[in-house]
Amino acid sequence: MRITQGTFSYLPDLSDDEVAAQIQYAIDQGWSIAVEFTDDPHPRNFLWDMWGLPMFDIADAAAGLHEVRACRDAYPERYIRVNAYDASLGRQTTALSFIVNRPSREPGFRLDRQEGSDRQIRYSLQAYAAQRPAGERYGRNETPNGAGHPGPASG
Repeated sequence: MRITQGTFSYLPDLSDDEVAAQIQYAIDQGWSIAVEFTDDPHPRNFLWDMWGLPMFDIADAAAGLHEVRACRDAYPERYIRVNAYDASLGRQTTALSFIVNRPSREPGFRLDRQEGSDRQIRYSLQAYAAQRPAGERYGRNETPNGAGHPGPASG
């Protein structure tokens, strides 16, 4: 199941040239760039781990693309996205967000239905990937060392 979150989610994966073009567009608008990653892409999990610090005042997309590639190298089996933040209204607002990396296998979600009193029906989503421990959800043990880079892999 292909996770559809953010801009361009229903399109085929973007090439590095297309990612660079989107990053350059954001820079041209005066937006700051951040790269984030996760192994739990649940729709309500909007707080992903940040790769490095947000990039303010960069002049061209090469810096942003460099960070995307570094994150891909460190976490090839995780979801990675680029966010562009607009501070023109006096607060950081997400102006653009798109996925730039996906695990080779996306297990998807299970929809649980719960029937309550008075014919109330509640639904909840359970990610199949979340049944495994964090860092092992997509087949490779990846544990961050606290600096935004992978620690030693075991087993």
